[in-house]
Amino acid sequence: MKRFRLLLAFILVTLLSGCGYNQIQVNDEQVKASWAEVLNQYKRRADLIPNLVQVVQGYASHEKEVLTRVTEARAKVAGIQVTPELANDPQALARFQSAQGELSGALSRLLVVAENYPNLKADTGFRDLQAQLEGTENRITVARNRYIQAVETYNVGVRTFPNNLTAMIFGYPTKPSFTVENEAALATPPKVDFAPPAAPR
Repeated sequence: MKRFRLLLAFILVTLLSGCGYNQIQVNDEQVKASWAEVLNQYKRRADLIPNLVQVVQGYASHEKEVLTRVTEARAKVAGIQVTPELANDPQALARFQSAQGELSGALSRLLVVAENYPNLKADTGFRDLQAQLEGTENRITVARNRYIQAVETYNVGVRTFPNNLTAMIFGYPTKPSFTVENEAALATPPKVDFAPPAAPR
């Protein structure tokens, strides 16, 4: 009886390996790791915003509408409950993506407004925050692209034969990915001008 169970277990492991079970696990873990990196970079950006708003407010306090939009967009992002399941829910992922897009737009407008204030542009703290923001936007783009690729690999794996049978038996559906209406705009970090202000005449 014991030999029969061992033989059965061996056959089961062999069948699972041959039907892509292990590869589905590998691909699923890669998606999770890529998603965690996306969240990490978005959080890094969100953490920069309060300091950026504070510096801008010191030079351009009457630009309340732009500052309010940035603050509200950040609050909206913070209000979304981010769980591992969010990445598996198309509607939740779309809401998350929309909120992040609004924040990107608000930040872009804030940096455009900053161009009108030479003293603000010359502020060392502001320039440092701009550099950090630009670097973070680039890292967000890279992390998003890696996540999209990881989801594509996973989805191809669970939709092709014979892996699709294994995925169906063990409950591994396809995963939603970022759907970008304007990929070029979102992939372009906010323009940062490090040119020194013109000398007064």
